[in-house]
Amino acid sequence: MNQTYLKNGLLLVVCLVGIGVVVSSLLPPSGLAAPSSFYRTQKVRLELEPVVQQVDQQFENVWKSEGLQSTNRASQLTVMRRLGLALSGTIPSLEEIREFESLPDSDRLDWWIARLLEDDRSADHLAERFSRGLIGVEEGPFLIYRRNRFVSWFSQQLKDNRPYDKIVRELLTEEGIWTGSPATNFVTVTTAMETEQPDPIKLAARTTRAFLGMRIDCVECHDDFLGTMRLGDSGEARKGVQTDFHKLAAFFGEVQNSLAGIRDDQSAEPYQFRLLKDEEESVILPDVPYQSELVPAAGPLRERLAGWLTHPENKQFARAIVNKVWAVMFGKGLVDPVDDMPLHGPYPPGLELLADDFVENGFDLRRLIRAIASTRAFQMDSMADFEITPEHEEHYAVFPLIRLRPEQVAGSMFQSTSLSTIDRSNHIVIQLTKYGLTLDFVDRYGDAGEDELLEKGETVTQRLLMLNGEMLKERLKNPLSSVVKIALLAPDVETIVDTIYLAVLTRRASPEMMAYFVDQLEERKGNSRGKKVQDIYWTLINSAEFAWNH
Repeated sequence: MNQTYLKNGLLLVVCLVGIGVVVSSLLPPSGLAAPSSFYRTQKVRLELEPVVQQVDQQFENVWKSEGLQSTNRASQLTVMRRLGLALSGTIPSLEEIREFESLPDSDRLDWWIARLLEDDRSADHLAERFSRGLIGVEEGPFLIYRRNRFVSWFSQQLKDNRPYDKIVRELLTEEGIWTGSPATNFVTVTTAMETEQPDPIKLAARTTRAFLGMRIDCVECHDDFLGTMRLGDSGEARKGVQTDFHKLAAFFGEVQNSLAGIRDDQSAEPYQFRLLKDEEESVILPDVPYQSELVPAAGPLRERLAGWLTHPENKQFARAIVNKVWAVMFGKGLVDPVDDMPLHGPYPPGLELLADDFVENGFDLRRLIRAIASTRAFQMDSMADFEITPEHEEHYAVFPLIRLRPEQVAGSMFQSTSLSTIDRSNHIVIQLTKYGLTLDFVDRYGDAGEDELLEKGETVTQRLLMLNGEMLKERLKNPLSSVVKIALLAPDVETIVDTIYLAVLTRRASPEMMAYFVDQLEERKGNSRGKKVQDIYWTLINSAEFAWNH
């Protein structure tokens, strides 16, 4: 009998503790540990102020010259949501919002940026975003290519905050087996079925688009007859010709796939190609389309190319990554599309300033992210009390409205139905559940692949999936989700509405909506109230506000 009482007593204590934890998550801050780089972030923000002010001034000059009125700054919660979507691919959790709001106003964004940059979710998300431009989204050649290994490797580089130029050098020059040396997958993904060897043409095209933001591969088959590509040095700019591309491809003429994996064979036959006006192939020697004085005089060809590409004086390298990071954070680049940047300008406001700061500070990606997040353009509201035109969005006089990508929709949907943060610290069952549901959702929703930055409208299939999809149904009815916990344990209906709005939209309900939903909930009890909470969740997740970055 005593043992029975003891077991029942312990069970009661466990239940009460569990209820206490859930209730506490609805109201006060969670007490998340401060990120280790929090104070460093504050210091960097002060260091960045002169650069950020200059960037802001350049944008203001454009608004003035174009006669554009700009919007006010967005609320801190709105900026918090933007940063979460950009860096980690999901909205903030209620747990994170409570901690965010417990901090002094001046510390909040510094704390949030520091937390995101130290978060595995951000490294994984950004690694996937960057990898799409480097190796695409397909599974690639069988046996000699491991996409997951590459993305995991890239994620680790971001976690370690390794300088970007060092990452790119390894991508271009690494040797070994694709499993033990994951960076070599940048090379093996281009392997041709016929020759079982890496394709220099594909490698050159990937290199110029990903690392220079230029479509030099457009002259792969013929000269630039339209005069849209300007190469050469700034004092002697010229149109692109077919040999510009193939001279770059020649730098990959030594790379070979062997039993020992990827390696450079300096005794290999030189690169050959039949140019448009020739009747047969000819040897093409490696060279670069501008600033050839930056190419190292000796060494394996890939190392010489990497030396030129990442040289501090090769400004196009820095411009390309600044534009790419800007596109990840805003949904579109300063130059759009991101792989079609002019070599000799003109350049949009902010680009040159951010590129210079990036080079001068050791190609530090985290510093670049902090700089962009600190600009007025990133912190602008997307709503205004004046008519917003396409010109306002084009010149960043308002924050542009960008539809969320499939993985952002799925991640936000899953996170919004959990009071605590969904990350690698969660139980393996929760992680596997999220992985499986997200994979199925993205497959059904439709992944844009390498064209993720192209603006596209919502399809009927996507709308139906949001309205009736299994992922949302499962999360709304799951007894462990926040939906059930909020309905059962919130102390009053005002807290229910406030909590749902914060969890789903990262903001509070307007007075009108608060009054409306309180009236809907007030007379309901038990199961009836639970179903109404599910309805409110379903409505907000299916709103346009949830599906767009704003």
